[in-house]
Amino acid sequence: MLVLVGTLVVLVSVVGGYLLSHGQLLALWQPYELLIIGGGAAGSFLTANPTKIVKATFRDIAGLLKGPKYRRQDYLDLLSLLYDVFSLMRKNGLLSLESHIEEPASSSVFSAYPRLLAEHHLIEFITDCLRLIVGGSMNPHELEQLLEVELEVHHQEAEAPAMALMKSADALPGFGIVAAVLGIVTTMSQLSGDTSRIGEHIAGALVGTFLGILLCYGFAGPLASAMENRAQEDGKAFECVKVALMANLRGYNPMVSVEFARKSLAGQARPSFMELEGHLKGARAGAGA
Repeated sequence: MLVLVGTLVVLVSVVGGYLLSHGQLLALWQPYELLIIGGGAAGSFLTANPTKIVKATFRDIAGLLKGPKYRRQDYLDLLSLLYDVFSLMRKNGLLSLESHIEEPASSSVFSAYPRLLAEHHLIEFITDCLRLIVGGSMNPHELEQLLEVELEVHHQEAEAPAMALMKSADALPGFGIVAAVLGIVTTMSQLSGDTSRIGEHIAGALVGTFLGILLCYGFAGPLASAMENRAQEDGKAFECVKVALMANLRGYNPMVSVEFARKSLAGQARPSFMELEGHLKGARAGAGA
């Protein structure tokens, strides 16, 4: 929602200020300048990025309108899922997890949280980590290093669309200059003939520079920053899982392990200790019933 509000504020402020200073709105309507700037930027974007990044960019832009991927309730469910997994490990041993991590969809532990089960990347990250713990003899330090590498790769992939859009945003002022130069070329060609429209052509050329700068700093740049912030925010779920797993592997009991994970969350997404405890009690009561 803030993306739409911010875009509207930019439009109202820029266009409104122009009109209040007695500017002519139709003078800003330069479709050929927009074609040069928008087409050039779109072409360079397609040239610079693979198909995967192009698709992910449009997907992430649409995702900004849907709100955060993981909300407070999702983190409560995630912490509860980790608590259930750790409790099962503590009660029945590591080998009791094999059937759950091999087939999460049919697992009584994972299927209790259908919203999380639909997040395939997150569930795959959890099951892969548990698989290493069950089948490997890695010490906590080795596993932590491995998880840090995996998270770094994940964060880079998640932020790649934002970085691609930001590079295209940085190119927009340059394409604005291209449009302005071409406008000046058109103006110069009029000097030997009808000079009555020279002022109009110069105004159109200046609008090209204006549009390139406005599209960069008013729209594409902020949109890329919002995508980057959203990718970082969504990545907190993976960090939360890592912290909980490392705490459990170091010998802390399930409740303390998920408390470590809860502490790794920030802002409005972090549930309070009482919320988490009440959620766990409710889940245990439901399972007992």
